[in-house]
Amino acid sequence: MANYFGTDGIRGEYGKNLTAKIAFSVGNALTQIKTNPKIIIGHDTRTSADVLTLSLASGVLQGGGNVVDVGVIPTAGISFLTENEGFDYGVMITASHNPPAYNGIKVFDSSGRKLLDSEEEFLENFFSNNFISEKSGKFENGKAFQKKYIEHLIGSTDIDLGGFSVCLDASNGSSFAIGPRVFETLGAKVNKIFCKNDGENININCGSLHIENLVQKVLETKSKVGFAFDGDADRVLAVGKSGEVFDGDKLLYILANFMKQKGLLYANSVVGTSHTNSGLMVGLNQNKINLIRTDIGDKYVIDAMDKMNLCLGGEQSGHIIIKNYAQTGDGILTAIKICEIMKKTGKNLEELFDAKLIPQTNININVKDKIKVLNNEELKILTNKIANEIAPAGRILVRASGTEEKIRIMIEHPNKEETQRYADQIKTLIEKI
Repeated sequence: MANYFGTDGIRGEYGKNLTAKIAFSVGNALTQIKTNPKIIIGHDTRTSADVLTLSLASGVLQGGGNVVDVGVIPTAGISFLTENEGFDYGVMITASHNPPAYNGIKVFDSSGRKLLDSEEEFLENFFSNNFISEKSGKFENGKAFQKKYIEHLIGSTDIDLGGFSVCLDASNGSSFAIGPRVFETLGAKVNKIFCKNDGENININCGSLHIENLVQKVLETKSKVGFAFDGDADRVLAVGKSGEVFDGDKLLYILANFMKQKGLLYANSVVGTSHTNSGLMVGLNQNKINLIRTDIGDKYVIDAMDKMNLCLGGEQSGHIIIKNYAQTGDGILTAIKICEIMKKTGKNLEELFDAKLIPQTNININVKDKIKVLNNEELKILTNKIANEIAPAGRILVRASGTEEKIRIMIEHPNKEETQRYADQIKTLIEKI
């Protein structure tokens, strides 16, 4: 049995390691776990989204389940609707920040949470060629459900953004229509970039992975703030009026401090990951806020939040979870809450962030077999050597991507030149393996 699920659902290049047959199998398997389930499906703007949506829906229908297709919507919209509209499962067809040739499948349970690793393994056990053909379910166009998610976003705040200039980069993805609509309804003047959908342009030189475009737009329009989403809008990065970039760590810090001041931060604690900048932890501790680290992947962040009854967590990549409003990362919601803080404090992002981050060097390396690379003894020796040399002031993290065939390297140290030198050493070795 192949291991289909990674750290964020099933992910792969369409037609190669992600096919219509796999999508059908996922849909059919859900009906074998729960009898006659009601399942909501949404997708981003990729060309392959339609065939994967229809294939997964066919698997559900053939197993006797009922399907509601809401069309193009952010991942957080599927999570919200699954939890609040009585669905047994929610499925999002998306490859998040990956290129257009890729796609993926994210599955949510009835509470709006991504499946746990054990649940994904359980689901995979049903993958077979023995599909149920004698049953049939009902298919429904559910685009009207999009309005419920939009109302949820607008209702998450009491602020009026009249006179507030905001730039939005939708990465030509699932937020291309909903994002501007929400901010305009809240009264903001919206300057849009990469809000067009042709099926082939999602994440291409735009969005949160290419923040330089938003920086330029913010400066050109003299906007108060800008937000860049990824393809399914579950992550967001921000740009301040000066052009400074605010990643997930910085946004988490701003949210945590504001929520603590308002008495809204449960146990005065937030959840980050092993990748969260150590300088952030120092800054939070100075403000009497605890940082709890977990594995990389927003589902692991949410799991830790659930276990400790916490309400705020996030990743450096821009996945921010505000549990009072969402069960998964919601880029649009996070952007609204950041604007709310700016509006209520009268401060810009540059004024709201006062922590001192430790320089980090991050490198992503394409490989053919990431497990083989990680198990290489020479790489283990070099990694341990570097870890000993930079301790205690610095740290190193070498890991396999959970969504791509890549090795990700993070080195953190007060001396930025040293971090780059060490990162180059590891990169050179990996490229030889």
